[in-house]
Amino acid sequence: MPVQKRRAIIIGGSMGGLFAALLLERIGWDTHVFERVTAELSGRGAGIVTHPELVETLALVGIHPGDDLGVPIEERRTLGIDGDVIGRYRCPQIATSWNHLFQMLRNAYPAERYHQGKELVRIEEHSGGVTAHFADGSSMEGDLLLGADGIRSAVRQQFLPDVRPVYAGYVAWRGLVEESALPQAALQDLFPYFAFCLPPGEQMLGYPVAGAGNDLRQGHRRYNFVWYRPADESDELRRLLTDERGHTHSGSIPPPLIAARSIGEMRSHGERVLAPPFRELLRVTEQPFLQPIYDLESPRMAFQRVALIGDAAFVARPHVGGGVAKAAHDGMALAQALSTEVDVESALNRFEAERLAIGRRIVDQARRLGSYMRTRFESLEERQLAERHQTPEAVMNETALLTFLHGADFGQAERVQATM
Repeated sequence: MPVQKRRAIIIGGSMGGLFAALLLERIGWDTHVFERVTAELSGRGAGIVTHPELVETLALVGIHPGDDLGVPIEERRTLGIDGDVIGRYRCPQIATSWNHLFQMLRNAYPAERYHQGKELVRIEEHSGGVTAHFADGSSMEGDLLLGADGIRSAVRQQFLPDVRPVYAGYVAWRGLVEESALPQAALQDLFPYFAFCLPPGEQMLGYPVAGAGNDLRQGHRRYNFVWYRPADESDELRRLLTDERGHTHSGSIPPPLIAARSIGEMRSHGERVLAPPFRELLRVTEQPFLQPIYDLESPRMAFQRVALIGDAAFVARPHVGGGVAKAAHDGMALAQALSTEVDVESALNRFEAERLAIGRRIVDQARRLGSYMRTRFESLEERQLAERHQTPEAVMNETALLTFLHGADFGQAERVQATM
């Protein structure tokens, strides 16, 4: 008789869950993915800067996008408030969209094992296995359960109820603009580049991504921007999360519900502090969206036959640009441990020992990069760190790069004189 495959129950149908499912299938496991929402997931057009670690994991699960992965970028630039280039750094990368990457993974995974509208309510561990119970009354037994259900993880809530996201003190205004909508001057100064602007205590950045349907043709692409701005939690953040009807949302707010006054104030502030090309970018942004920035660190990732991966375990601020790559490598490390250790609990302990340290390093690096937005400091060292990350060199050398994980030098950005 054929040997029965071991089964993994994966809670969370976003990219971390799909990477883990595909990697476990590759080593002979039977997997099922359970997603809480009924509609197809969407990253609201968010852009992603890819890394070799991400491309490596895609290849492991049989996905080879080649030139269709995204838009190649050769150079980073920092613009002064007058629009002049005050820093350059050659840093070849490929920028893609969240939706495109997710769809590649979704298409690679068997549709009949991707279950939508399944809200987890309880996990039961027992001798030799684990059972997931869902709100609709259904359940499934398996040999292993993975929490890949993001920053508000229901899996983490059961095992680490005191671990919650911690607000970092600032928000990101984000947007996506059609290449064809950009005025010619902004198109020339922004579109080929990963571009930055550094108003005091704030940071604006942007880069090109594919257009609708992963359209990479010139004139059909989009420009993705992220603008970090301080927002006091008890006052400003609460106001930003309050919609036109006076309802205050928890954690985040759907883009169409953002109050017109908040958007108007954001645009007005941009006219005062941003370089001209970024001002033009804001003027033609139809629907910006708001992302409060949080840190999350879990002290553990393994609980007998249950493990946390991706944002369910660690959430790093977006400056590192490594959330998807981190989730992918969590899945890779888990698959490696399970293929090495026969016993599931031993494999999860091995996985935890490796990935806890990596998660902490990524969160710590993201905090360092985000220190630029801090207004209060507990020590001279903290103030000096923030001042370092106010320079174009530091920002361009470290944003959206994972070289710090390998102990590599960040290189040296080229400083150029402003043109008079």
